[in-house]
Amino acid sequence: VYMLITTFFLVFVIYLAFSRYGKIKLGQPDDEPEFGYFAWFAMLFQAGMGIGLVFWGVAEPVWHYGDPPLGLAEPGTPGAANLALQTAFFHWTLHPWAMYATIGVAIAYFSYRRGVSNLQISVVFRPLIGDRVDGPLGKTIDVIAILATLFGVAVSLGLGTLQIAAGLDSVFGVPSTVALMLIIIAVTAMAYMLSASTPLDKGINFLSQASMYLAILLLVYFLVVGPTLLQLNSFTQEIGVYMANLVPQSLRLSAFDPKEAEWLGSWTIFFWATWIAWGPYVGAFIARISKGRTIREFIVGVMIGPSLFSMIWFSVFGTAGIQLDNQTNGKFSETLYNDGAAVALFQFLENFPLALLTSILMLFLIFIFFVAGADAGCVVLGSMSAGGVLNPKTSIKLTWGVIMAVIAAVLLVVGGGGTDALDGLTNGAILAATPFGILMVPMCYGLLKTLQSDSRKEERQEMEEIMTSRPAPPGSPPRPATGGPSAQQMTAEDPLERGRHRTSE
Repeated sequence: VYMLITTFFLVFVIYLAFSRYGKIKLGQPDDEPEFGYFAWFAMLFQAGMGIGLVFWGVAEPVWHYGDPPLGLAEPGTPGAANLALQTAFFHWTLHPWAMYATIGVAIAYFSYRRGVSNLQISVVFRPLIGDRVDGPLGKTIDVIAILATLFGVAVSLGLGTLQIAAGLDSVFGVPSTVALMLIIIAVTAMAYMLSASTPLDKGINFLSQASMYLAILLLVYFLVVGPTLLQLNSFTQEIGVYMANLVPQSLRLSAFDPKEAEWLGSWTIFFWATWIAWGPYVGAFIARISKGRTIREFIVGVMIGPSLFSMIWFSVFGTAGIQLDNQTNGKFSETLYNDGAAVALFQFLENFPLALLTSILMLFLIFIFFVAGADAGCVVLGSMSAGGVLNPKTSIKLTWGVIMAVIAAVLLVVGGGGTDALDGLTNGAILAATPFGILMVPMCYGLLKTLQSDSRKEERQEMEEIMTSRPAPPGSPPRPATGGPSAQQMTAEDPLERGRHRTSE
């Protein structure tokens, strides 16, 4: 089911971007984007997968290099290296961002084009269930979205805490204990709540741009000191391999091979379910920062920019990690398998020049991604729980900030500072979001139906304006005013319009 659903989302957003609806602006005709391209990209990227990419950037390619997916290559061979990077590309590029774009464009359209000004997920289901959106059914949808968002952000907090603790242990020799993790959560919570208390164009905007500049700096550095030619060749080659295998890989289910099906469930299906779990949070946040852009601009920006950056990141860090594993005769991958991705990242850094400096910079990058992502979570949760308002009260955002920190802290304590508790939380987020993943398919139909209806309405209005602007022939009866009974009746029968008027009241 997940393979079909995620592939459907990819096809759907590509169709929207290049259809006649692509030129429609997410807002009124005179609305301009609130943020420039770089700031917009930085914010949507850090919300979507910034900290996850740092966590898995070295780990996933090296993992697949030593244990090739589906047994399609021999471990430690060039074929395994190609397959490892191709698989990482597949898990972190077009498919996850298509899920985010699907939710984001729907929320942005109804909020800004329809004038609802509401970031609640339920608003996009009004074309399908009408006024029941305002009743228990709509509230249930919003509660599911809030739970998925809460669990998803808490998982990010936990991953960030594990990474920072591993970095402090590796760089400064501070033992990675539960007490240290609680201190990290407390310090980070104060930082992201301070950021959440500032306007969106100040806190998150500044942190997101700072994180992107630092990420680019680290990318360039490891491209220079790493196996540069191999990294560039890997990037070029794996883009072609990825695109050539996109369709068969998107629909691979290994129906007759239980072992292959088990691998898909542990990796690809797990990632797809995780992205859907984070969909309400990331989609709502991207919608919040995308007013004034066209549907085509929105989808292309959300899909291509982050996907390309992720490919570059894996090509630089993943390729260097694979070469390091070769040079250490597999000892690096053993560290990864035994000690986890967080520890392996900093061991990777120790094998390159200026290890202390790059480790500190990587710690700082993780911290910024950590803070900015949690800040975005506060904004989205605050909005969803306050009736979908675009700018929730600071007190509401801070309340959610405390709740997120407490959940992450409790789970780390229960799990003894390991990843088991986070795995449980991730599974909880996936479980909460599974119904929402199914609902996203009819949501796409509702959005398409609304786009068609609005386009016809706008075409009629344009035609009426053209007709009324022409001088009437001599002796002809007076023309009715634009927006006569038929238009009024159409508006009255449109549940979306009723919802918009109800919101404005």
